[in-house]
Amino acid sequence: MIISLVNHSKVITDEQVQEAIRAINRQLKEDFEPYWSFSATLRLEGPIGKRPSISNLGDMRGDAVMYIVDGVNALSATGWHLANYKDIPYGIVFLGLCAQIKEAWSVTLSHETLELVGDPMANLLVQGNHPVDRRRRVFHLFEMCDAVQAETYHIDGVEVSNFVLPSYFSLGEQPGRRNDFLGRSYKGKTLPSFGMNPGGYLNILDAATGKWEQPVYVDDKEAERRRRLKGKVHEGRGYRRSHADPQ
Repeated sequence: MIISLVNHSKVITDEQVQEAIRAINRQLKEDFEPYWSFSATLRLEGPIGKRPSISNLGDMRGDAVMYIVDGVNALSATGWHLANYKDIPYGIVFLGLCAQIKEAWSVTLSHETLELVGDPMANLLVQGNHPVDRRRRVFHLFEMCDAVQAETYHIDGVEVSNFVLPSYFSLGEQPGRRNDFLGRSYKGKTLPSFGMNPGGYLNILDAATGKWEQPVYVDDKEAERRRRLKGKVHEGRGYRRSHADPQ
């Protein structure tokens, strides 16, 4: 998969974006693909015109597209994408939201890229335990980073997101098995299958009620803050997943 990255920001330069792309492409090839056995390549493209246009298809050159935009709802980002490429995989990095949640935009770009690669059409669910009430079975979005979204590491000086491994989406635990790339321990325990680390929250569907939930790590004010801020942005893949209109 080739992901066309289009920088519509007036804040960060293409040169800065290229540095992030180099690091994230290394992350995809050297860290992500050895565990998941699939991958992609980010490639910077030049925008057509000074602002996105719902009548101009020029921004799309690869198999998917990622946008970098200023603000938290810049130029109705989802609107211009769906008008042009309704069923083309996409992601959006809102620089204003990155500032609000105090996260480096390169981390958000890494997060969104890995999740676009894992579930390009934003429509996959996995049945598993409820992250808080482990006795309940619910459906989890097939997300690569939400459970560990507050954890980061560096590649060539660029900060990128932690991500879960295939065993995360399995029932039960096996000795010696890793559920996320960094494997950080909290209170002597690493990330459980279908669980969360501090700062993380999940989107799950309760089939019995037909309702979506967004549980957070237990008593986690930071995760609550991130969830609240992200919930105000009615755009992008995350919003599209749980608010898709039937066609």
